[in-house]
Amino acid sequence: MLRLLGILVTVLCAIAAAVLTFPGFFRVERIYPIAQIVSFRGILALAFAAAALLALLLAIARPLRPLAFSIALVAGVATVANVAVLSARGGLGTDPLPAKTDASVRVMTWNTAGPATPPETIAKIAVAMDADIVALPETTIETGESVALAMRDLGHRMWAHHASDPSTEWDAGSTTLLISPDLGDYAVIESSLDGTSNTSTVPSAVAMPVSGNGPIVVAVHAVAPRPSYMQSWRDDLQWLADQCGDGNVIMAGDFNATVDHMAGLGLDGATLGHCTDAAVETGNGALGTWSADLPAVLGTPIDHVMATPQWRASGSLVLRSLDDSGSDHRPLIVQYEPAG
Repeated sequence: MLRLLGILVTVLCAIAAAVLTFPGFFRVERIYPIAQIVSFRGILALAFAAAALLALLLAIARPLRPLAFSIALVAGVATVANVAVLSARGGLGTDPLPAKTDASVRVMTWNTAGPATPPETIAKIAVAMDADIVALPETTIETGESVALAMRDLGHRMWAHHASDPSTEWDAGSTTLLISPDLGDYAVIESSLDGTSNTSTVPSAVAMPVSGNGPIVVAVHAVAPRPSYMQSWRDDLQWLADQCGDGNVIMAGDFNATVDHMAGLGLDGATLGHCTDAAVETGNGALGTWSADLPAVLGTPIDHVMATPQWRASGSLVLRSLDDSGSDHRPLIVQYEPAG
């Protein structure tokens, strides 16, 4: 009887480890609480490693030895599998951005946590990164305009756009988007402004080029997958996938989701709709952009920059030197080159 019980426990542990390691295969990546657990693959890998070590220690007791060795094997395999996934997405990260060319477009996203991040800090980083597009979730248009003015004073002109939802609490009720005049004139579409077509709870901004040949730009803010918002969160991810059609699109912002959560929402091998995640493509997809209180290797990469096949990501950077700036998110910067 004890042997059968041990086999049952081992099988259940193996199933649980497989589900948490490959949630997309089992189509449970957007189901509570699995969605929350798989957000932190670095911590999950450590947890499996700790479980393997604990099981080996328990194997000292002869009656527990067969079960303990079986659990240690399952946890060890799960540890290796999760480390392999993290390594495939970039591991500890890649080198700094390549030199910018005349054709390059740099995109920066930073959830500023409302008034926690001074406009001057945002402006200095955006100018230092030579950003052409800056997506700022949880940032009012007043703050965005202050950022644009500070950037202008530093010799880097930008136009400020935004979408807001008065029914959402202040910090998260506005998303601001800065775009360089070099990309042409832009306007946020009416459905983003009046909320008839938008993310469900916190606003995103879809900016269309009025002149010039620039891409459609989507400044993203999806709702967090709290237990009471799970369906809204799933709807937001589907809405974002729909924005990434077969046109010329660049998306950037706080998706409140990792690429694991986007399984099944990409088309033709892309990550979300027709858009491909630039950080994964350039070897920084395993670095956590939230929370800044955690080491990047243990955090969750929920801030993303993505684009349709008209663009090729040539580099990316998760800034880890600003963890005391006020925001609980890290800035992500991506450099794109025209693909054609």
